[in-house]
Amino acid sequence: MAEMKEEVKQFMSSNTVKDFTKDIQQYNLGPLWEAIPEIMNKTPKPQAEAYLWSGELLTKKLMEAAEIFTPERGGERRAIYFQNPGLTYRQPWGWASTTQTLYAAVQLLLPGEEAPSHRHTQSAIRFITDGEGAYTIVQGERIYMQEGDFLTTPKNLWHGHGHVGDKPMIWMDALDIPTLYSIGGTFFEPHKDGLQQPDVPDNFSELRYRGGMVRPVGDANYTIAPLANFKWNRTEEAIKGLMNFDPDPYEGFAIEYINPSTGKTANPTIGSRMQYLPKGFHTKAHRHTHSTIHHAYKGSGYTIINGVRFDWKKGDYFVIPNWAWHEHVVSEDSYLFSVNDLPIMDRFELEQVQVYDVDNGHQKITGEFKADFR
Repeated sequence: MAEMKEEVKQFMSSNTVKDFTKDIQQYNLGPLWEAIPEIMNKTPKPQAEAYLWSGELLTKKLMEAAEIFTPERGGERRAIYFQNPGLTYRQPWGWASTTQTLYAAVQLLLPGEEAPSHRHTQSAIRFITDGEGAYTIVQGERIYMQEGDFLTTPKNLWHGHGHVGDKPMIWMDALDIPTLYSIGGTFFEPHKDGLQQPDVPDNFSELRYRGGMVRPVGDANYTIAPLANFKWNRTEEAIKGLMNFDPDPYEGFAIEYINPSTGKTANPTIGSRMQYLPKGFHTKAHRHTHSTIHHAYKGSGYTIINGVRFDWKKGDYFVIPNWAWHEHVVSEDSYLFSVNDLPIMDRFELEQVQVYDVDNGHQKITGEFKADFR
């Protein structure tokens, strides 16, 4: 068997094979015999890398951007996105990619500013991290935002932002931009009136769904964002309810944001979760096909990703690529908000989960993440 493998290896490196490969490439034809080791991996080998961005650096750069750009000058949105270092501009799907399927960014809106309405085929979510007094308007519904709120804007809905308060507001954006870009499904349209004006009462969907998962009669087939804003106080109460039970060994106390009309994920292509990890909690390691982008909303700790320790604190962001071993360790009570591409993986029936079944479920630390955040 070993002799046969060596014989094949020598043949594949022969001039006969090399010359033929070069010959067909001039006709824009490709040799599968060379490509198959790269395109048919036995397990996922993402080009996205594990990485962490400092909250202080992000705030600093947003404030610097505010001195240069306004929504009217330099773009519709004052947002800085997380460019994964493993996904470069040389790759057609790598531009503006935080994972191979998802884009994430931080956005700043100052008092008195407006970001004009537009719509696109990409779906979006927002998680409010800092400030107060701003609103988003989605399909004519003006929704006032507060810290800890989670908002969803599915594809093709008009949406814009305004700020009537007196404090800067910062939030996290996440969209499925890389996915739609890679399959050629991107459409975009600006609103003819700039910022769309409301045509229903403020916080309309929040009022209709005040009962939480008690669905209003008539909404059985309402699949597009029946609830636009998931308020922090309800999220916190839901997690407190879980604390009457044992935590999940891999996720702690975690909840998923869902569409209250259908029971499916709140956004059709982007999964979103909030997890609470009490002081001293150490999750067990596992890995899965879907990738995850985390925001440390409260607390501090570290996450071990494929043996490398990533220390995080309130305000930081970090990415876990798909099929990467990971576990969390917290030094104080912590809330981690996260988005993932699980709905995409589920749609293609690709999701797999594997637990780390050695050393009591914990990885050995082989290195520490270092980056220059000055």
